[in-house]
Amino acid sequence: MSAATPSIVFPPSMAPVACVDIGGTKVAVSVADSHGVRGKVAEPTATVGDRGALAAQIIRMVGQSCANAGLAVADLAAVGVVSCGPFVVVDGLVELAAPNICGGMAGKARGLPNDWPTAYLEAPLRAALPQVRVENDGVGALEAERRWGALQGVDHCAYVTWSTGIGMGVCVDGHILRGKNGNAGHAGHTFVSDNNDALCGCGNVGDVEGLIAGNAIARRFSVQGYADAATLLASARAGDAHALALVDELCRIMGRAMYNLVATLDLQRISVGGSVFWHHRDFLLPRLQAQLQGRLPALTQGLEVVPAGLGNAVGDYAALALVMG
Repeated sequence: MSAATPSIVFPPSMAPVACVDIGGTKVAVSVADSHGVRGKVAEPTATVGDRGALAAQIIRMVGQSCANAGLAVADLAAVGVVSCGPFVVVDGLVELAAPNICGGMAGKARGLPNDWPTAYLEAPLRAALPQVRVENDGVGALEAERRWGALQGVDHCAYVTWSTGIGMGVCVDGHILRGKNGNAGHAGHTFVSDNNDALCGCGNVGDVEGLIAGNAIARRFSVQGYADAATLLASARAGDAHALALVDELCRIMGRAMYNLVATLDLQRISVGGSVFWHHRDFLLPRLQAQLQGRLPALTQGLEVVPAGLGNAVGDYAALALVMG
């Protein structure tokens, strides 16, 4: 856990639980009990093999994490799983239709090494592990931020991640929204710009994720000399005028998506995390705030946009929030 994140009191009688964080780039697994969070393992997300490859990877990694912590899988009381989405529910169980994992959505042009329309997830996990709860990672992060982070005590709020993909979790009147398939908050696949030069992994051309996500930045701007998001942002901070103009446009797109969220749901506070944002939060936050300030004050006055209180450990806490207590 990051030293910048708040400490959590783990009850002496807490039974062991496993925490699984599935991202478009990596999968991280840890266990938590009365001794805290430990035994963490992380690997690149499985995208090769059959549609059960990701679930098989998770089951194996849960075993590794338990062994690292001196536990047996049979000791686990529950397993919390947060994942990038969207989800598809088949026979009451979640399958993963994630654009950054499933290559069967946008086709070969997206460059993923599989043709999966979905990846099997909840069914194989439930067959191998106890008391599995699967949620969108935006929902898990929102629960964690409301419990331990920057959204404590706030009934109308959202968590936004700017990372490999763009994800959100939303809460109105104290109720976390999920939707028919658990996909509420997938504003990363909305359209807020006329720019249509970017293919998203979902098959959309020019949606928010296709334009500004971490992997989209690499695809769009590497030919201009910016190999990835870190390179682009470092160049902008160093005074590269072209890089700064690109970053300002990225923030305009993200700011519009966040404004639409506020206008639709009448929010009090948004906390922002994710690797693209977090490592440059001092540079990006005021640019995002500027996109919302002064727009229709009846909706935006008093709105706060703040860094995630759980910092870059929000993924660990997100899965834990699903199964702790």
